[in-house]
Amino acid sequence: MTIVPPDKLRASSAAPPWLAVALLIAALTAMRLVYAGMLDLRTDEAYYWTWSKESVLSFLDHPPGIAWSIRFGTAIFGDTLIGVRFGGIVAMLVTQLLLADIVRRVTHDMRAVIFAVLLPEAALYYGLLMAKVAPDTAMIPFAVAMLWSLVRLNESGNPRWWLAAGLFAGLALLSKFTAIMLLPAVAAFVLVPDWRRRWLLSAYPWRAALIAVIVFSPVLIWNAQHDWASFRFQLVRAVADRQFSLRTVGEFIGMQFGLVGFVLLPVVLFGVTLTAWRGYRTREPVAILLSTAVLVPFLYFLWKSLTLRVGDTWPMFLWPAGFAATAINFVMLRREGVSERMIKSTFWWARVAVISGIAFVVGVFFYYVAAPWNLIGRTDPVGAEAGYEQVVARAREQLRATGAHWIAASDYRTYAMLRWHFNGQVPVVQINERGRFQGFADPGMDQIKDHPGLVVAREPDHRLPLWDLTTATRQPLERVERVWRGTVMDTYALEKITGWTPELSPPPDSPLFRWRVLAGIARFDAGVS
Repeated sequence: MTIVPPDKLRASSAAPPWLAVALLIAALTAMRLVYAGMLDLRTDEAYYWTWSKESVLSFLDHPPGIAWSIRFGTAIFGDTLIGVRFGGIVAMLVTQLLLADIVRRVTHDMRAVIFAVLLPEAALYYGLLMAKVAPDTAMIPFAVAMLWSLVRLNESGNPRWWLAAGLFAGLALLSKFTAIMLLPAVAAFVLVPDWRRRWLLSAYPWRAALIAVIVFSPVLIWNAQHDWASFRFQLVRAVADRQFSLRTVGEFIGMQFGLVGFVLLPVVLFGVTLTAWRGYRTREPVAILLSTAVLVPFLYFLWKSLTLRVGDTWPMFLWPAGFAATAINFVMLRREGVSERMIKSTFWWARVAVISGIAFVVGVFFYYVAAPWNLIGRTDPVGAEAGYEQVVARAREQLRATGAHWIAASDYRTYAMLRWHFNGQVPVVQINERGRFQGFADPGMDQIKDHPGLVVAREPDHRLPLWDLTTATRQPLERVERVWRGTVMDTYALEKITGWTPELSPPPDSPLFRWRVLAGIARFDAGVS
């Protein structure tokens, strides 16, 4: 994977269909904007939106990057669906530009550049779901920018590119902790090629590491002030001791086929494998960097899936490096003298992957935006978090009927959706898991203290034992079904609450402070559960 000077550019790639590609990208970007502006906000998206309204250095669940991304979008478009999701739309375009430049600098083949731009569009993960707010969408452009900086370092030999890589690495970590899983790729990039002695003795890689730590310092400061809560929270899942499960393995593999592409996933894995073989055999830095950035996280998640359900967005950050490696591999096969039959087969499968993948992404878009059916039932990933306006409408009526001044929730998802829909009109408090809200602003205690409230709880959460630890008197009012396209997704209990004021900052050993552990462990160190 040697850098090829521009004068070696193949004549056959001198006139790529740039106008058609640009129009296609513009159309697909417009599709993502429509998707972002029409679909209900998902519960995690609403939760991250609540973060964007707070002035704290970091959060229990994740670093603050996603909150800053949402604040950027809402500063432009207000508290609208587009405002919340705009950062993801921008992140997709930035990622495509960086991938295109990585491939251009390595191959100087415009066909490969076109593939690098189109491969993300063919994956549901990016072609549509980059419009969904998640810490991963905030992290991806910074992670790719770090790889791009190291490609520039390899191309130019200028050690200052280490400093840029350190900056982007810090920003990636400031978005999500899983960015640390790119460290093995950087280490291999330094240690495997023949230049290892040069960089180990140079001050620049160590300065880059220092820059990354400085950029990441808001998270470190927040954790130092809060008993290292974020790291402990994430460590629970990393060290969870659970039984082997074929179901979770099957879910992970099936999820990657669905979100990367039924044809595209094998194409990318083939390209990454050949890139790894080529890179480690010849000690070529960029090939080592890109392939390791994919294989190490992918194999880790595959291993974790043996005992734990891997979240749908967790592997999202690793595939862009795979797209770059795959696009570069198309060119390298020809330059290495591989048989014409294999070259034609590789390009044929790549075209099929792009065409079928984009068609699938467009089909999913129309299913959620225009179709009236629910073909998946209660397991539909969008429908499972849609329809909250029905619950909100009934809550508004009960607020008026009962004279309640505030709303109580007992899970962060319901809390987030209620806070999104009421948007400051009524104080909304999650009464438990207060460890999630350390440093948050006063939600309006002057309207809460000594006033009746309204409990909105997903059944059976309204019967949680923690209510017995309070002095609250609850009066059942009604049950509300959350329906999406004719299917009941959830049922909520509405109750009037009197005689109690929630405690915003209970002691850490209180059941009202502790967070539910996603890995399923009942307790973790120092009484945190």
